[in-house]
Amino acid sequence: MKPESVIVESIIGNKRFQIETGKIAAQAGGAVTIRLGDTVVFAAATMSSEPKESVDFFPLTVDYEERMYAGGRIPGSFFRREGRPSDEAILTARLADRPLRPLFPKDLRNEVQIILYSLSSDGENPIDILAVNAASAALVISDIPWSGPIGAVRIGRIDGQFIINPTFTEIEYSDLDLRMAGTRDAILMVECGANEVTEEDMIEALAYGHQALQPIIDLQEELRAKIGKPKASYPIATENEALIAAIREEASPVILQVLQKPYVKSERSAAFKQLELSLIEKFGSAFSTAEAEIRSALEKCYKEIVRQRILEEGIRADGRTLDEIRPIWCEVNVSPRAHGSGLFTRGETQVLTLATLGTPREAQEIDSLTPAESKRYMHHYNFPPFSTGEVKALRGASRREIGHGALAERALVPVIPPESKFPYTLRLVSEVLSSNGSSSMASVCGSTLALMDTGVPISAPVAGVAMGLVKEGDRYAILTDILGLEDHFGDMDFKVAGTPNGITALQMDIKIKGISSELMLEALNKAKIARAFILEKMLEVIPKPRPELKPHAPRITVVQIPIDKIGAVIGPGGKTIRSIQEETNTKIDIGEDGSVFIAATDGESARIAVEKVENLTESPVVGRIYTGKVVRVADFGAFVEILPNVDGLVHISQLDSARVNKVEDIVRVGDEITVMVTDIDSQGRIRLSRAAVLEGWSAEEAQFHDQRSGAPRQMSGSRSQPSKKDDKRTGGQFRR
Repeated sequence: MKPESVIVESIIGNKRFQIETGKIAAQAGGAVTIRLGDTVVFAAATMSSEPKESVDFFPLTVDYEERMYAGGRIPGSFFRREGRPSDEAILTARLADRPLRPLFPKDLRNEVQIILYSLSSDGENPIDILAVNAASAALVISDIPWSGPIGAVRIGRIDGQFIINPTFTEIEYSDLDLRMAGTRDAILMVECGANEVTEEDMIEALAYGHQALQPIIDLQEELRAKIGKPKASYPIATENEALIAAIREEASPVILQVLQKPYVKSERSAAFKQLELSLIEKFGSAFSTAEAEIRSALEKCYKEIVRQRILEEGIRADGRTLDEIRPIWCEVNVSPRAHGSGLFTRGETQVLTLATLGTPREAQEIDSLTPAESKRYMHHYNFPPFSTGEVKALRGASRREIGHGALAERALVPVIPPESKFPYTLRLVSEVLSSNGSSSMASVCGSTLALMDTGVPISAPVAGVAMGLVKEGDRYAILTDILGLEDHFGDMDFKVAGTPNGITALQMDIKIKGISSELMLEALNKAKIARAFILEKMLEVIPKPRPELKPHAPRITVVQIPIDKIGAVIGPGGKTIRSIQEETNTKIDIGEDGSVFIAATDGESARIAVEKVENLTESPVVGRIYTGKVVRVADFGAFVEILPNVDGLVHISQLDSARVNKVEDIVRVGDEITVMVTDIDSQGRIRLSRAAVLEGWSAEEAQFHDQRSGAPRQMSGSRSQPSKKDDKRTGGQFRR
């Protein structure tokens, strides 16, 4: 018997927003579909029946599976099925995970898994925000302990007007792409790209978005009232209070002593490792407890002391004041052969970013459910284990690395010159060489340095800083340029990147149940001051982009050719274009509009390649003189190739000033001669004259003599029109 479904819906912005449950995935803890337009996302949330053993954290996993059938497409991979998640899919999963996690009980150790699928994609309504809401709704109606619901919205701004959940088309015209999630009372998560938006406008957008997500929370509460399951009980993870008290008494003086010394991260870690070993030796047998419990109790004590010093004394773990930024030094031109490089160091965090320029053909092709087909600016972020003094296996880019890389990429997008002014594909790679907090924002700074070192004419330099928060009741402290320890022990990680004119990227994650707009504005204003300080240090090293590209960077010359000549440049199976590239040591890319991009590392190679392309696409002009090769000889004259695949007839009467008895007396196949184009008939057949060049005649004079000679005009021939075979577009020479 078909089960009955329960549907709740409302108008969010100006679109119908619908949540449905009860029809599918009945064995999951909670399952829903959410629909906006013709975009539909499915979510299932399930909790294990028993807690996971030997863990001192809450084991939550959120996975988004991008199904290409949702857009009526077959995956482009060799196997024609979905493989590892794309970067976009990973970013969507992270977007859903971040606002959900703070609302789970701190003492829950049962595994919770949330799986999200795209069931339908209309190509207009983005999936990521629907995925966050679907995950929340699935949890709300499930038996999983969770203190939601949350609502999530996307806010755009066009001509100063905010838009709720803009379409992909509207996002193209928006100077703001703000994704946010929150509860009834507070904001939990922010992810934003912006075109140099002011702090005041950002707060206004956040307030607008928080109001806009309230109806989504209403829908979920309505759904819970209709079909929600009672929340399950679970084994509460308890703490050994006696052990914690004993370790607090024993360890507190040592922790304070360590914090008061100007240790670097490795020295402080070594001191705490020694303390940990001594506590295990002293309390391990006395309390008959596992080493993990002692480590957990020590970390709890450490956290209490760090937070207490910040709130009560205004002193941070490394001795800085709340607004103080760590020492900064920068360098450019670190790699002699890379197209550009920038080294940014802030305290113990160090990032080396290297830039590479390529042709438009080297843009990344995107195989996803978004309308974007390619991306010409890419930023990749690598976080090797040695950057934190650890030894781990290298297993490719982690979710964290993909997320940090996307954030830094988003921060620079508004200042990258358009392709019409700078026709390059750009790839930046940030190598984290040392990390002690805020390496993603250091990669923003490193990227700016690398771009300016390359000679990319960015519209403004971008810097980034990570802000932190420690909050106990009504007391709070905002921290500028946080350490890894402050991120770990704090309540907020608030990353802000921007130019002197405004914000270009924003990301906020919190561990508490939300913060107010007033607190966010204070953090944004402090971040603005910090960005200005960091930019000043960067610009001391390189104040503006280099006026010219580095010697090893390719110079791209753009030549416009008629669309009907594209086939002539490509040649059969791409033979012609490959030959030009090999002969001139260049890279050539042809656009469907006839734009030819020629990349070369020296001017002479570019000049020769341009000449060859222009020769292939040039049309003969009456009166112009050409030097060509004789390709065929007949009794009545010689055929001369004056341009690639274009030849004309020199009648025997036009081969010389004097009378010619036999063509072979003047020219033979393979000879080069100089001729003038005297006529091109309606069928494209070309008449040539050698006599006109010898005598210095004009085209009209040559035509007069040609007519007096009585030469048979129907005998002229031309290969000016390429064959269908030549015009075949092959070899991957076209850009998408």
